[in-house]
Amino acid sequence: MLKADAPYDRLQEFPRALWLPAIVTAAGTPPRRLADLARWRSALAEGALPPADADFGEPDACAPLRAACGELGLPALCRGAPALAEQLLRTLLWHLDRLIDLQPGLSRSQAIATVAQEFRDAWADEKGDWDTLLQLLQGLGDLAHLRWDELRGLLRSREWQEAERVSQALARLPALQALIRQLGRAERAARPRALPPQALDAPARRLLGHKVVETRLPGLPGELRGIRHTDRLENQLGSEAAMLLHPVLHKLWRARRAESRLLGYDSEAVLHDLRPDPAAPPRADVAPPRPEALARGPIIVCLDTSGSMRGAPETIAKAVVLEAMRSAHRERRGCLLIAFGGPDEIIERELAFTRDGLHAMLELMGQGFDGGTDVQGPIERAVRRVHEARWASADLLIVSDGEFGCVPATLARLDEARERLGLRVEGVLVGDRETMGLMEVADHIHWVRDWRAHGPASAGHQEPAGFSPVHSKSLTAMYFPGALSDRAARHRPR
Repeated sequence: MLKADAPYDRLQEFPRALWLPAIVTAAGTPPRRLADLARWRSALAEGALPPADADFGEPDACAPLRAACGELGLPALCRGAPALAEQLLRTLLWHLDRLIDLQPGLSRSQAIATVAQEFRDAWADEKGDWDTLLQLLQGLGDLAHLRWDELRGLLRSREWQEAERVSQALARLPALQALIRQLGRAERAARPRALPPQALDAPARRLLGHKVVETRLPGLPGELRGIRHTDRLENQLGSEAAMLLHPVLHKLWRARRAESRLLGYDSEAVLHDLRPDPAAPPRADVAPPRPEALARGPIIVCLDTSGSMRGAPETIAKAVVLEAMRSAHRERRGCLLIAFGGPDEIIERELAFTRDGLHAMLELMGQGFDGGTDVQGPIERAVRRVHEARWASADLLIVSDGEFGCVPATLARLDEARERLGLRVEGVLVGDRETMGLMEVADHIHWVRDWRAHGPASAGHQEPAGFSPVHSKSLTAMYFPGALSDRAARHRPR
C-alpha cells in the first residue's frame, strides 16, 4: 500500500541536517535521490564507496564526484565518524545542485568538470584538517557524537593548537608512553613489575620455622606395598580380571568380589607438606616475594599545576595526561585526572570516551599552571577512589617537579592502600633532583632528564635532547644522606 507522504517518509532515517539537501537538490527524482542517499550513508559508515549505480539519477555528473571521493580517501575517514559522512553528503548534494545554475552559461560537460574540480579542492582542505584531528587524537573521544561544526570549532581553538604542540613533545618521550601502558592491575602481564625499593638498612624479615608433616593415604595411587584383598576393580590383578572371560570362573569372580576377596595391589599415597612450627628456630627471608605480573588497568593521574611547573614541565605534564587518555581509550580502561595546586585547588575530571571527556582534555591543554602545591588532598582523594569497585585495580601516577610534602597521616593511608589493595604509586619527576616529598610517596621515580628541551617554541633558546646540567637526580641522597627519612632512603642509589 502506497503511503500518503511517500517518498518523503524516508527522511526519518536521515539526520535533520540532510533533510533540506535531500529535498531541494535538482538531481534525479525524489524517490531515486532518497534511495541513493541511504545507500551512500550505509557504505560510508563501513568506510567504502557505494556502488556506481548509486548516482542520484545523474550518472554522468555523479561519476567524477564519486571518483574524487575515492582518490582523496574520504570513505575510510568516514568509518565510525557520522559527522564527517553527513558533511560529505551535504557538500555532494550541494555541488550536484549547482549544475543547473552553471547552465546554460556553460555546456553540461563543462559544468560537470567545474563542479567536480570545486568539490575536489574543497575536500582536499577539509581532509587536511581531519587528518590532523585523527593524528592528534589517535582514536580519542567519542567522535560519533560530535557534530561537524563542533569539530571545526575545536580545530580552530587555542586549546587545540596547544594540544598539537603537546602531541609533538609526546613523540619524543617513548619511555613515558611505555610507563603509562603498564599502569593498572587488571590484566596479567608477561613479567612482574619490580618490587618497591626497600630501605638499605631495613632488617630482613624473620619468619617462623617450618616442620615437615607426612600424611599417608592408604588405597590411593602411589607406592606399591604388596598384595591384599579388595573389591576395587582398578586395583585387581590381571589374573583376577582374566576370570571374567571364563564360562564358569566368572561366577567365582563375582562371588569373590561380593566378599571383597579379589586379589589386588596394595598402594599408598604419601604427602609431605611444610607447616609452621613455633618450636623451630626462626629463619630469615633471604629472597623477596615475587610479585604477580599485573598491568593494563585503570589510571589515576595526580597532576601538579603549581607555578613551579610553568614552561617546559607544564608541556611534559600535559603530554602525560594526553597519552594516559589515549591509552585508556584504546584499551577500554578508565582514566581519572586529579589536578592540584594550592589548598582547595583541586579539579577532578574523568577523561572518559565521550564529548565531555574530550572537552575536559582540551580545557586542561589551554590551562596555565600558576597555583600553589598541596598534594595531600589529591592523594587522599585517590586513595578514596581506589576503594571504589571501578578503580580498585588502578595505579596512581603523580606528575610533579617534586616540590611538595605529605603529613604522616596521609602516608599511612597510602601504605594501607598498598597493603590491602596492591596499589602502586609511580612518580614522574620533571626537574633536576628528587625531593623528599616525591621520594616518600612514590614506589618508583621516572626522571625526565631533558625536560628543558620540551618548552614552548616562544621560550627562546632550548637545550638539545638528552641534556641535563646535573649528572644524577639523587643529589640529596648523594650529598646530604643524613637528611633522608626512612621512607625516602628506599630510593638511595645502590
